Amino acid sequence: MRPATATAAVVTSILGAGAAAVAAGRYASDVALGAPSGRPFPADRRLTVHATAAGQVTLTRSFAALRPGTYGLVGDGVHAVVGPVIDQAHQAADTVVRRLERVNRGTLRPGAKVRMAPELHSGDPTTALGLAHREIEITGELGALPAWFVPGPRDTWVITAHGIGTTREHPLNLIGFLNGQQLPVLDLAYRGDAGAPRSPDGLSHLGESEWRDLDAAIRFAVRYGAEKVVLHGWSTGAAMALHACANSALRDRICGLVLDSPVMDWATTLRALAAARGVPSALLPLAVRAAQGQTGLRGARLLDTSLPMTLHVPTLIFHGPDDTLAPWQPSRSLAARRPDLVALHPVPQAPHAAMWNADPVRYEEALRRFLTPLM
Repeated sequence: MRPATATAAVVTSILGAGAAAVAAGRYASDVALGAPSGRPFPADRRLTVHATAAGQVTLTRSFAALRPGTYGLVGDGVHAVVGPVIDQAHQAADTVVRRLERVNRGTLRPGAKVRMAPELHSGDPTTALGLAHREIEITGELGALPAWFVPGPRDTWVITAHGIGTTREHPLNLIGFLNGQQLPVLDLAYRGDAGAPRSPDGLSHLGESEWRDLDAAIRFAVRYGAEKVVLHGWSTGAAMALHACANSALRDRICGLVLDSPVMDWATTLRALAAARGVPSALLPLAVRAAQGQTGLRGARLLDTSLPMTLHVPTLIFHGPDDTLAPWQPSRSLAARRPDLVALHPVPQAPHAAMWNADPVRYEEALRRFLTPLM
């Protein structure tokens, strides 16, 4: 082969390999970040319902089925709520018996395939909780954002933002508690959610662009009577709250942050999402690079040394070491660096964004103590 021809062949091979790597990285990034809101994680093991009886349900034994606390049980056409494992019930080697609190929708039949989820409620604040609410639209930069508003007499509002794999039904777990504290609640659907505008690239930015929808909700709250706002976010919703606290033109109206399982190490979260959705491990580094190129994800404003300095409001973090999607080390570091503002409430044996589910009583008591001086 002539030298020029050989060189051309090598260059072509390199370019071909490079193009393939770029394509593979974009594929992996799209799989991780392009899932629609509310889509369950494939890594969430499906459980079989083996039997039901008065106030109890028998499920396939697994780590998920043995988790302490209260969870939704979601399957095809069915949504139920299960409480703790019943210690007095007969437990076979391959099954576990949990307390069956209620069936919200459908019928829980033996043989049904279900998964445990953090959402306990299905519907809106009125149908799920019996609370009067208003359906509103908030003007965001991409268009109208639907939200549920549950009124209350105080002039401090709580604005909630759900996270990865859930919808605005997730904050319903706490809206009853917040209403009991007489706090108005604005439960936001943001870009990518059902009824909300689609992100221009169709991808989640893990809070780095979505925070501007939360900013629009703050403007709405202030316009309609809020003197102060508390931002309560789960997962990427918690990252949105941090971005808003640092960057919103109305950040002086933010009087507190409640962060549940905050995503502060976006690269680790992206790799975990991609792996959970079946991306081969060899493609995970490519997925990170592709995500940076496609979305501009940086995370520096949350991870560099400026965050502890720019944080200016009391912050309560619920997080735990069993979170495999958003590592809790950044939460521990932030709490250690700003003990004057940040309180970390560790929650063991809780999966991502399910800190309330693991121990609702302790969660709500910690939240009540945090909110009381902010009301």
